[in-house]
Amino acid sequence: MSIAESRTAVTPDDLLAMPDSVSFELVNGQLVEREMGYHSSRVGGEMYFLLRRHCGDHGLGWVAPADAGFRCFPDDPDKVRKPDVSFIRADRMSTADEPQGYVTIAPDLAVEVISPHELFGDVLVKVNEYLSAGVRLVWVIEPNAQVVHVYGP
Repeated sequence: MSIAESRTAVTPDDLLAMPDSVSFELVNGQLVEREMGYHSSRVGGEMYFLLRRHCGDHGLGWVAPADAGFRCFPDDPDKVRKPDVSFIRADRMSTADEPQGYVTIAPDLAVEVISPHELFGDVLVKVNEYLSAGVRLVWVIEPNAQVVHVYGP
């Protein structure tokens, strides 16, 4: 994970307006690049497909891919994180509630796929942020080792 060079603080609206906003998260007013390799991106895509199909077939809720941003962090209201896959139960958000920008409620599930150059410690920081924000379940996938770490409150 690398922090993009920035002289001034970036706002969530600034990030949303960027043409390549999908490549960044926002932490402490600074852009943090999301380093996705092909393999980890493919694993995240497969996870999205499987969850989307299952949740859609059973009317469980909404599944979003890696470009969905969440602003639900009590310690930093301007923080934007983008899990590789996220899920929100149907009883917590309807299509009428669906935001045009960032989601301001914590997802019920956040999935992070570890990229080749990403440090596990950096991923654990995200896990703790998600859990502190009220995410009920976090899956961390190590695609090369085919290991899934599960975290919850």
